[in-house]
Amino acid sequence: MDRKTLFFLGVSILILAIMLWFVGIEEVIEALKLANLTIIGLAVLVQIGTYFLYAFRWQILNKLADMDVSIRELIPMVLVGLAVNNITPSGRGGGEPVRAYILSKQKGYPMEESFATVVADRALDTFPFVVLAAITIAAMAMYFDFDLWLLIVMVLAVIAIVALLFVLIYMCINPGFGKRVDGWIIGLVRRFYKKNSEDLEEKIHDAIFGFQDTMKLLISNKKVLSYTIPLSFLIWVFEIIRVYLVFLAFGAQVNLVVIGEVFIVASLVGMIPLLPGGLGAVDGMMIIFYSAAGISASVSAAATVIERLISFWMATILGLIILPHYGSSLLDKASSSVEIEEPSDDDLEDEG
Repeated sequence: MDRKTLFFLGVSILILAIMLWFVGIEEVIEALKLANLTIIGLAVLVQIGTYFLYAFRWQILNKLADMDVSIRELIPMVLVGLAVNNITPSGRGGGEPVRAYILSKQKGYPMEESFATVVADRALDTFPFVVLAAITIAAMAMYFDFDLWLLIVMVLAVIAIVALLFVLIYMCINPGFGKRVDGWIIGLVRRFYKKNSEDLEEKIHDAIFGFQDTMKLLISNKKVLSYTIPLSFLIWVFEIIRVYLVFLAFGAQVNLVVIGEVFIVASLVGMIPLLPGGLGAVDGMMIIFYSAAGISASVSAAATVIERLISFWMATILGLIILPHYGSSLLDKASSSVEIEEPSDDDLEDEG
């Protein structure tokens, strides 16, 4: 991890520590002592099942694009992608190019095709989330008393996610729009790389149109969508059940619907690219809203700590352990991938 990432992680952990201090560290520790370890173990198994479902959905999309990869091979890639998402303040999107790059290099598939399946996988994950988030925001606006600015931020975040999803899909079904995107990127290339940019431009053309072709294939297959969309909703159900089990482990009597509503709002906050994985902000939102739902602050804080250990830190630690298997320079290579080689220093000219 670079210094910037470590700094953001440090800030995130500090925010969480301050929140726990306000709640009362001793009260939180006492609540942790009361936790039912058997139920927490069940929550861990549910999380492991979620990793399997992620890999299974991605496998379906890969097979449609004629990329045959086993779930056993995909699960480590998923974990690395989740880990990178968690350690980068990128709206939970930093890990997607990484797992596309791993798939491309490990199995020899074109980068534009592997990246297209990753984007399609991400879109399938986003679709049920947008539906659930819209319902949740409407419900919480009626039953929770929170400031107008927070409601506006949540609505704007949902709109931004929908807009990005729409642009990606529209780019794939409208060749003219895809050409405009291609022309815009080529314009940037010609502006900054003034010498010998023909090869780079050709690779950009091939990458964009290869991406379009693969995405068209993925989103036009109704049979695949009939499997993957329900599977995507099931993944979110697993996520909510995991949180519910953690609260049950602390003996908290809380409605499953309330758990789901708070979890969706917290996930929405986590998608805002401010801190790695929303660490600190997500935890704070969960503690505040669960307390508002009638759960004691100490139990809310203790359950949130355990829940984040399972959902955030387990994937992060496992992913970072697996990461060296794919190469120490993976993150740098993935960030400049889509099969586009960087021009040499002699080809670069300062703007102006």
